[in-house]
Amino acid sequence: MTAAETTPALDASAPLEHLDVVIVGAGLSGIGAACLLRQECPAKSFAILEARDAIGGTWDLFRYPGIRSDSDMFTLGYSFRPWTKARAIADGPSIREYIRDTAREYGIDRAVRFGHRVIAADWDGDAGRWTVTAERGDTGATVRLTCSWLSVCAGYYDYAAGYRPHLPGEERFEGTFVHPQGWPEDLDWAGKHVVVIGSGATAVTLVPNLAQRAAHVTMLQRTPTYVLSLPGIDPLAEFLHRRLPARAAHPLIKWKNVLVSTGFYQFARRRPEAVKAFVRKGVRRALPHGYDVDTHFNPPYDPWDQRMCFVPDGDLFRALAAGTAEVVTDHIETFTPTGIRLRSGRELDADIVVTATGLALLPIGGMRLSVDGEPVDVADTVSYKGMMLSGVPNFNLVIGYTNASWTLKADLVNRYVTRLLKHLDAHGFDRATPQPPRDEPADQPFLDFNSGYVQRSLHRLPRQGRRAPWRLYQNYLRDVVLMRYGRLQDDGMLFSHGRPVSRPAPTGREATVSGQPRG
Repeated sequence: MTAAETTPALDASAPLEHLDVVIVGAGLSGIGAACLLRQECPAKSFAILEARDAIGGTWDLFRYPGIRSDSDMFTLGYSFRPWTKARAIADGPSIREYIRDTAREYGIDRAVRFGHRVIAADWDGDAGRWTVTAERGDTGATVRLTCSWLSVCAGYYDYAAGYRPHLPGEERFEGTFVHPQGWPEDLDWAGKHVVVIGSGATAVTLVPNLAQRAAHVTMLQRTPTYVLSLPGIDPLAEFLHRRLPARAAHPLIKWKNVLVSTGFYQFARRRPEAVKAFVRKGVRRALPHGYDVDTHFNPPYDPWDQRMCFVPDGDLFRALAAGTAEVVTDHIETFTPTGIRLRSGRELDADIVVTATGLALLPIGGMRLSVDGEPVDVADTVSYKGMMLSGVPNFNLVIGYTNASWTLKADLVNRYVTRLLKHLDAHGFDRATPQPPRDEPADQPFLDFNSGYVQRSLHRLPRQGRRAPWRLYQNYLRDVVLMRYGRLQDDGMLFSHGRPVSRPAPTGREATVSGQPRG
């Protein structure tokens, strides 16, 4: 789907177009939001503003070899259009096509306005609407439109570039540097020596795929990661799809996977040593006898302090066992013209170095947000149900789970928005404004997660309170009760018509976030 196939672009010289809802982002979350809006609120007008020229978001941007889901597709797929293929862990092109097929089937593709990067949004309390400013990618012109509700489905990382720290002596290296987020289409690694720096999901995906053509691949890590093999094809899903209609099979498959993943996560948090032993046993079984598992697959932190890496059918372990790839746990002393010298004294030959060093977070797509002309610093707000910001009316953002499929949370948020829109209409309100907690501090980090990309950017994210509705529990079962069946009117939400009177900030707003003073 390209820009040429869409509705006409906005004309900056025309009167401001008004829509009921503007959705920012045409990725997995944005397409899901639009589909649910069309189903649940068919009378609402809407448009999707997408900065790039294609539907798919993350799954269109990332094109590195072997890119795949790191969650099962029966929970990563949409609840209203279940994933029906056999593979539980799907490749990136299949996911991209699934999103685009969904958009076409629901007629959402015609609502996407490509090449429109949202740079600012200002709420006018008198008019009860947002003015959204976007920059055209083709002409550079600035265009504006207004809406009653703004839904930001742009994820939480910077699409322009990934996180790329300076590496000691890297200017001496005469080979090729590549970051997975900007993988060159013409890169040829056949017969080359490749070093992948990193140990997260991207690295463990790249290594076995590069090893199929490279002379040798080394995964260079400072710290090991928990890695667990999962079957690429879900045996229960395969069984049920053969014997039951899709409408009957999918809920069973989805809830089996939800319960298993939730149970495993909760058990890991309560019994970390037992899960460590379970994971280590699986790695030992997958690798040749005598492999140094305790050096390369024994992290110094508990399971799920950082996201656990799942590999389909043990492909990483097969590459290591075959000798086409290896894991090296060490620190870089310096780059040389032909590779990397490690602190241990070992030198790694490299023609290509892949810096799988993570993401750079960019809240709300990097847009400037203001309410009645006053700039909103996202970090100074309190999150409401993990989806709205205190003091910011008729606005939501979609941030998925860190310990489960992104879409599980996105689906809950997008459905909750349709509930709010119906409630506003039914009761004659025109705005919903989250309020911070009244008598307690909001001093919890938005994401209780130790991964580097999160810790580097916590200061840019909203804070959380200590209990619902100001706290996100990273628990899908709990959130289903809270968001699908819970009350819309609670202590954290102010419904009104006309300019609302905001609740004062709670004492203790200056409280620390993750131990660091906000200054």
